[in-house]
Amino acid sequence: MASATTAVAASDHHGFEPFKLTDPFAVYKTLREDAPVMFDERINCYVISRYEDVKATFDDWESFSSANAQSPIRPLGEAAKKVLADGGFTAYSGLSARVPPEHTRIRAVATKAFTPRRYKALEPFIRDNVNRLIDEMIAKGSRADILTDLAWDVPTITIFALIGIPTDMIGQVKDWAASRTAITWGDLSDEEQVPHARNLVAYWDYCQKLVADAKATPGDNLVTDLVNLQAAGEEISDHEIASFLYSLLFAGHETTTTLISNTIRELLTHRDAYEAVTEQPARIPGAIDETLRVSGSIFAWRRTATRDAQIGGVPIPKGSNILLLMGSANRDPEIFENPDVYDIERENARAHLSFGYGIHYCIGNLLAKLQTRIVVEELTRRLPDLRLVPDARIEFGDNLSFRVPTAVPVEMR
Repeated sequence: MASATTAVAASDHHGFEPFKLTDPFAVYKTLREDAPVMFDERINCYVISRYEDVKATFDDWESFSSANAQSPIRPLGEAAKKVLADGGFTAYSGLSARVPPEHTRIRAVATKAFTPRRYKALEPFIRDNVNRLIDEMIAKGSRADILTDLAWDVPTITIFALIGIPTDMIGQVKDWAASRTAITWGDLSDEEQVPHARNLVAYWDYCQKLVADAKATPGDNLVTDLVNLQAAGEEISDHEIASFLYSLLFAGHETTTTLISNTIRELLTHRDAYEAVTEQPARIPGAIDETLRVSGSIFAWRRTATRDAQIGGVPIPKGSNILLLMGSANRDPEIFENPDVYDIERENARAHLSFGYGIHYCIGNLLAKLQTRIVVEELTRRLPDLRLVPDARIEFGDNLSFRVPTAVPVEMR
């Protein structure tokens, strides 16, 4: 095993392809063993693959800032910059790219609005919606796609209800979210960035409109809660509320769509696990945590060094970009016994890093798990003989951070 006292030479990537996420696990194993801290000049990042190093970097927010978490991995071309500037695009991260004290202040306000009480009240609504979508899926015939027929709409409709957005906006918001993923974490040419930049302008305009509408016509929703907290004296601006919505309207459904898809995919791939949760629904939460460990929605996240520091004994110069491979850390054998085995009874599955760690731990994790649990409960109750389509090869889209299946084809018997 290589020493972790020096960064691996830039020319030796050990098979690592930063945008290829269909099956990166053998490469991750090589990185953990031979190049746990590797500089990759192609993305200008130090790539970190061991669990303890990833966790420690997340935890040390003073040395490793999240300020670059939402920056495009490929710099914007002049044409895309012009589209954004002409369109008045000034959106900033809701929370993930902010640092204390700003992060602390905004998260404290958001937490008062984004409460378990509010989204637990949505549980009957979520369950009814899941069953409606299952009905429609069954009506189509013997085959379906869990991604597009079920997982696509469930979290989107939930987050729309939470925020107060009509469901006829689903297709539009999904398009905006896809553009945000592509332009921020994708590998696009200057020309390819332009239509996505136009979408981001429209997306940001809509988020600002939501704030203005909540002030003009209050409702029973999260936006009104934030506006009311502002009016009561909480320190949060209209721009910060709109930026929080800009993040929530993306993260609140895209990552949960992926979690639902991957949970069903993993359970059906490991047929005994699907049968186990069918017979004993109390085992579903363990299955969700194990899916988050082996196949989370986000496989990599970024940080930047605010000062000269070290990771795993390797010097990291001030200003360096860092790519934290949670998808690798979650399979580190130093933490997880038989890490490549999908085990819904794994005692320490919740130690996964798929929701991050430290001050930026995902604020919406409970809502994501709630929706996924309901989907698994209703699918196993109604379709105990559900199967993956035989010999289906499930691919994952090219992306630096988000590991999203292109389809999860199933047969209903």
